Amino acid sequence: MIADVKEILMNSRSTLLQDAAGIAAIGVMMTVVLYLPQLM
Repeated sequence: MIADVKEILMNSRSTLLQDAAGIAAIGVMMTVVLYLPQLM
């Protein structure tokens, strides 16, 4: 099972980086949206 997980991670490395970048972008956008009312 561990070998299967390692194989999946190695085969999908590029998409994992894209997914991580997308999650980070969503986090930044949500932080801006939540603090926006306090700035006005």
